[in-house]
Amino acid sequence: MSADWGPVITAVVLFILLSPGLLFQLPAKTRIVEFGNMSTSGISVLVHGIIFFAIYTILVVAIGVHVYAG
Repeated sequence: MSADWGPVITAVVLFILLSPGLLFQLPAKTRIVEFGNMSTSGISVLVHGIIFFAIYTILVVAIGVHVYAG
């Protein structure tokens, strides 16, 4: 019996890409969106968390991403 690694890989990739301040920050301190500023705030963590769970739900539940090893 193989383990389904799709949800794990999807979560790790989205976590890295949606870390506030790494690629972009929404909302930023001076503008609505800033790119690569490497800083964060509480509201941007909340917004990025909501975006993360929305995209994760669409990919894992609605589309059904599956990766089997072995």
